[in-house]
Amino acid sequence: MGRLRIKNVSIAFGERKVLNNLSLDVWDGHIHAIVGPNGAGKSTLASIIMGREGFGNFTGEVFWEGECINDLKIDERARRGITYTWQEPARFEGLSIEAFIKASAKDKSKENIRKALETVGLDPDKYMTRAVDKTLSGGERKKAELASILVMEPKLVLLDEPDSGIDVASLNKIFDVIKILKDKGATIIMITHSETVLEQAEHAFLLCNGKLVSKGVTDQISSFYLDMCNLCDHKNEPMYEINTEIQ
Repeated sequence: MGRLRIKNVSIAFGERKVLNNLSLDVWDGHIHAIVGPNGAGKSTLASIIMGREGFGNFTGEVFWEGECINDLKIDERARRGITYTWQEPARFEGLSIEAFIKASAKDKSKENIRKALETVGLDPDKYMTRAVDKTLSGGERKKAELASILVMEPKLVLLDEPDSGIDVASLNKIFDVIKILKDKGATIIMITHSETVLEQAEHAFLLCNGKLVSKGVTDQISSFYLDMCNLCDHKNEPMYEINTEIQ
């Protein structure tokens, strides 16, 4: 059984139930994708796992390394090896990229920070002193964020729409970093609408209407997603129930 387990999780915002008695187990050391149409509950699930503010009013349980972590704050989860990358990376006016990466690093040496920047495709000589602000493009900020995750050496990485707002070259660099994280023993969960991103995963979960409707190898989940979810002619409800489950 994996370190991360989701058991009977439900959450509603107003009258709308976003997750509906959702349960899933995540394999350690693998690259997973969570796919589904808009409103399926993908990002909400990632936010609950991370313990983000505003997502604590759920029922059910989130287990990490055998312990229910429902009551743990986001910083406590981070200390236990869970990290989250934003769909739109944060900006920190006045904070240098070097200081931003150093804050999360286990090894805070300049050499380690330079190596992380080189790995994500940012020239340390040009970027160490740059501010994490609006002068950086979305792709540059995503790369800086990935560099901070590399030096953090996390156990679980939640990536929300990793391809959002970046070019193909930058996306390929992100894929390289994901594989490096996996090789170091991290479990990766990518929240995505993209078939290109989905293809990088080894295993996938298909959500619709707040429920897990299928799971299994990426190729088969991709066909389910493309044929049965994107083509639905009504909002966030499959035209017919999917009962197939692939182990």
